[in-house]
Amino acid sequence: MFRLFLLLVVNLSAFPILANENVAPFKPSTSVEETLKQHKRLPDPAQEVWWIPTGEDMRWNNRHLQQLFPTVPVYRNGQVRPLDYALNKSIDRFPVATPEGDMPFLEFLDSEHSTSLGVVILHKGRIVFEHYARMQEYEKPIWWSVTKVLTSSLIAVLEARGKVDVSQPVELYVPELSKSEFAGVSVRDVLDMASGVDCADGNYARGTCYYEFEASFGDAVRSPDTPDTPYDMLTSMRPGKWALPGTGFDYSGTNAFVLSWIVEQVLDMPFHDAVTSEIWHHIGAEGDAAFFAGRNGIALSNGGFLAKARDMARFGLLFTPSYKVVSDTRLMPSDYIDTMLHGGRPELMKHARFGEGRPVGVRHNVYLWDMVYDNDDVFKGGWAGQGLLINPRKDLVAVYLGYAKDDEFSELPVLPRLRKILSTLYP
Repeated sequence: MFRLFLLLVVNLSAFPILANENVAPFKPSTSVEETLKQHKRLPDPAQEVWWIPTGEDMRWNNRHLQQLFPTVPVYRNGQVRPLDYALNKSIDRFPVATPEGDMPFLEFLDSEHSTSLGVVILHKGRIVFEHYARMQEYEKPIWWSVTKVLTSSLIAVLEARGKVDVSQPVELYVPELSKSEFAGVSVRDVLDMASGVDCADGNYARGTCYYEFEASFGDAVRSPDTPDTPYDMLTSMRPGKWALPGTGFDYSGTNAFVLSWIVEQVLDMPFHDAVTSEIWHHIGAEGDAAFFAGRNGIALSNGGFLAKARDMARFGLLFTPSYKVVSDTRLMPSDYIDTMLHGGRPELMKHARFGEGRPVGVRHNVYLWDMVYDNDDVFKGGWAGQGLLINPRKDLVAVYLGYAKDDEFSELPVLPRLRKILSTLYP
């Protein structure tokens, strides 16, 4: 038997292993020289936040975060669920506005007016547009605040199972919050960015509530007074309230972390494992994903998700009639999708802490989704040019990635141009 095995090995070795001619040649996303240069260009972590650089530095950092900082894994499982192609060239040619006049969408993405990394659009579960202007398709860039809807979606899943009642105060599920500023705030008010807690996202002055929250993750410069973990931060902070809970909108990543803490308590596992268990294991993803975890292995649940563009599009399909393309079962409850479309509270945006109230054409915000538009577009964005746009009624999903220019975000945004294209071609 052993001699027969050797004979087979010898015979098989005579046949060369040929490359799959249908697979595009691999193109590296960076070089040794560029990698060394970019690592050296990172700010001193004792002096400045790593994500402050813009322009080409931000482009590189957004695409290569996993080699810069610790991450925690989110695992795929089973066979890849393929996404078929039905490319619509009308999207490529669609004229969009630029300072130079109208320009075809595909040309715009490649132009100096855009900082697009990649865009993927699906209609009825098939890819109708895919273009990577400044990245390779296999890369797993950071999605920044698009991450938040993974958190709220897990709460919705637990709500559908009767494990979470969103009308109840958060301390019912996380007793550690019973003496915090979040005590008495309902899960629903946290989901709708209406906790009333005075810890606004965007106030990055050192020593402020939100800066110290980010620093507790290892995502900002720590001081001797910075709490060891975000759990410690939320239980000990006393920033006060800017409004009564449930009366006005105020964007803060602390809300997302409170929700991820609830998920951890209810499912008895770390948040990144909950994303694996409830979502990523079941969508036929092409690749594992990850979360930035700069300190103590704690996933940055409010903005640290890393995943391929097509895999994020697979997540978006869970909210559409084409969910069966990626999952045999409905992972996102029908009641959740109905709440997203029709169950928001318009008065929250009307009484927003900052801004000018509810934008024209926007119905409401809800469950950490930024905007639900009158035409049923549902959107979640990230601060430096990322987005997830879905329309369950039209069976549309679009995802995109980008970065900010050095000159104070002068790039033209993708979202309004994308929405015009989709509303025109898919009325």
